[in-house]
Amino acid sequence: MSRYSHSPLSFTGLKTISLHDRDGKVRVEHFAATPPAMPGFLDALPKLLAADSLRAVVAAIAAARERKRAIIWGMGGHVIKCGLAPVFTSLMDRGYATSFACNGSTTIHDFEIALSGSTSEDVEAVLPDGRFGSAAETGQQMNLAIRSGAEAGLGMGESIGKHLHQIAPEHWREHSLQWQAYQRSVPFTVHVAVGTDTPHTFPEASGAAIGEGTLRDFRLLCSLVRELHDGGVYVNVGSAVVLPEVFLKAVSVVRNLGYPLREFTTVNFDFLQHYRPNANVVKRPHANAGGQGYAITGHHEILIPLLAALLPA
Repeated sequence: MSRYSHSPLSFTGLKTISLHDRDGKVRVEHFAATPPAMPGFLDALPKLLAADSLRAVVAAIAAARERKRAIIWGMGGHVIKCGLAPVFTSLMDRGYATSFACNGSTTIHDFEIALSGSTSEDVEAVLPDGRFGSAAETGQQMNLAIRSGAEAGLGMGESIGKHLHQIAPEHWREHSLQWQAYQRSVPFTVHVAVGTDTPHTFPEASGAAIGEGTLRDFRLLCSLVRELHDGGVYVNVGSAVVLPEVFLKAVSVVRNLGYPLREFTTVNFDFLQHYRPNANVVKRPHANAGGQGYAITGHHEILIPLLAALLPA
């Protein structure tokens, strides 16, 4: 019996709207195409500062593919909202993405793209009357996927990819990075904090299933991080808090369990450089362990296609 005078608020009776009746600021027609190769571009850049960092990152990722080491992409939701799923799908097919680690907002935006071809509601317009995050298909179907996946012993990422394969229209799902990764059996892990994501406000949400699914994905990520040893690359794109914290814990637990984890490369791409990515991704993993971390500042919608164009075919 709780000693508190307040009880948890019941979400029964939450009013929803259809995802198909909601406006989205981002639609598939805004998405990037696979960028063409840019031979010679790196050689034309100055040989100093950020240009040297970009040159080193391209070389590290290319070497990781050549040596068949892990290339893990950690990303926040803004990366999907920038229309970059086709670029990452191309990177998978070229061998430059061996797995993905994402926060909850990434999966939400990608899930909505798969179901309706659009995402990113106007928060300021709908927050005053509580319509923010109330799209029925998003909350109900994502929670169904997570619960079903937990019962089947699957992590959250695989559960959502499998569910999209079952319910998403063919003409939309091809734009979904989760679905594309599921099709290729490329690990896609999801790392959430309860209360950060709109599906958590639905009465269908199960704390047990959410916790089980994301914990399984954390343990899977730890297994993937082991493969960074001796030449792998971890790239953080657009996650300022959750994924840098998750990645650092994965690095620690892998070493704690006795696996070698040295001499790898880490990169933080973002349009603002924040404390946690710079500490937990760029600097701390390399303390007394060799390797190198890089911080490159710029807009995702420009830097990631540029990087993809600079990597060898």
